[in-house]
Amino acid sequence: MLLIGERINGMFEDVKQAIADKNKAVIQNLAANQTKAGATFLDVNVGTAAADQEGTMQWLIEAIQETCQTSLCLDSQKFNVIQAGLKVINPDNGVLLNSTPLNKKTDEEILDKFIETAQQAGPKVSIIALTMDKNGVPQDTDTRVAIAAEIVQKAMEKGFDTQKLFVDPIILPVKVPNAQAQPQNILAAIEQIKYLSDPAPHITMGLSNLSQGTNERSLINRTFITMALSRGMDSAIVDVLDKDLMNAVATSEMLMNKQIYSDSFLKVCF
Repeated sequence: MLLIGERINGMFEDVKQAIADKNKAVIQNLAANQTKAGATFLDVNVGTAAADQEGTMQWLIEAIQETCQTSLCLDSQKFNVIQAGLKVINPDNGVLLNSTPLNKKTDEEILDKFIETAQQAGPKVSIIALTMDKNGVPQDTDTRVAIAAEIVQKAMEKGFDTQKLFVDPIILPVKVPNAQAQPQNILAAIEQIKYLSDPAPHITMGLSNLSQGTNERSLINRTFITMALSRGMDSAIVDVLDKDLMNAVATSEMLMNKQIYSDSFLKVCF
């Protein structure tokens, strides 16, 4: 499974303070610890931690690259922040651009821009595309899958390798009123999205969004990730420092015959 470590994000107080203080050590320790814990990519998200999001994105990337060669996931809703990050990143390490909807009211061509930017940036640059369009986040399975189909079609038309495309069906917080049906909609969408192309796109999600505001965050997250893995999800933005969650992922992959069983399988999976 492709695991994207979520912790270098300005929404976390330690990262927010490190950005304010320009304290590279905090960022570098998070990068090293997440890599050691099994992260395939490190998510890098300025969030609202700084007014200069472009400059801060570059500072974070440069700080990480001084001590770590792990692939990076540039995470921003602002395309200019993604572009700024690409100016200082080493694309040979692998890059994931997170994320683009199919389209939005202010930019009908946003998906095209992400695809073209990834193609220009190098062969190891992939993108995350959300099953979301200018009408917002769909609340049902069928609309999610229909948007995913358009995303895949657009990628194929532009000659973008679907193995470098990550489709995110957008998990919603379970605590939000009327949202408890959404996890089942997501699972149904995952099952269908994996058949949209051959080779199939990756399927990912921001797992921690599911448990926002709940009292049992780790339990909810690790339970759902095992369910999603069984349906075909092969990537997620997660807290790789949550040992119980990582053990659940490793056990799921072993039981699905994706990892060889041994008495020490928890130690060798990541």
